[in-house]
Amino acid sequence: MEIRPIAHIRTEFPEKFGIPRQSGLAESLSGKIVFEKEFRNIDSLRGLEDFSHLWLIWEFSANRHSEWQPTVRPPRLGGNAHMGVFATRSPYRPNPIGLSCVEITSIEPDTPDGPVIYVKGADLMDGTPIYDIKPYIRYADSRPEAVCGYVDELSERKLNVKISAELVSKVTDDDVLAALVETLSLDPRPSYHNDPHREYGLSFAGYNVKFVVCADILNVIEIESEGL
Repeated sequence: MEIRPIAHIRTEFPEKFGIPRQSGLAESLSGKIVFEKEFRNIDSLRGLEDFSHLWLIWEFSANRHSEWQPTVRPPRLGGNAHMGVFATRSPYRPNPIGLSCVEITSIEPDTPDGPVIYVKGADLMDGTPIYDIKPYIRYADSRPEAVCGYVDELSERKLNVKISAELVSKVTDDDVLAALVETLSLDPRPSYHNDPHREYGLSFAGYNVKFVVCADILNVIEIESEGL
């Protein structure tokens, strides 16, 4: 079987660091799906405007040359516990295929790039190839009673993000600022990092953001435009 990208997604993440661990965790993150020229046919999206969410099937393109392993060490388990790769959502898989559920915010039928789908909540790096798009169907795709193994024992801890008024003023778009704060609150660090003096850097929406974390407080210490 031969598959090829039908589209690529544009997001605020030029690199892997800082991308939420799952789709939907940072609901304010915006993205847009731009189709390859061959698939820029509005008829292929007919009826999609009546759906609120999509499944995206995509490639872990930044791990394209990484070898798969039968076991992996999920960062959220501290980086030491080994789990079977098929019991995780690790990007290091025999076939580096990802699956994400995103919210449709709008569909623009006529842009310079053809029809474009705007979404929220994507956990994808900028430029990620999309192989297929399917509508989310509530009666079939939602299983509230599902048992989720070790994941059920984990809590989604959030940090309190502190940014001075001076640094806030450097971000000129309120939506970008809200998405940045939500992303930082999810704690972009590997879960086994716990050094309050260690400085981290995140590239986001054209900004370089530096921060430190102590206990449950994330302090942003610098924001600079990447254009400077």
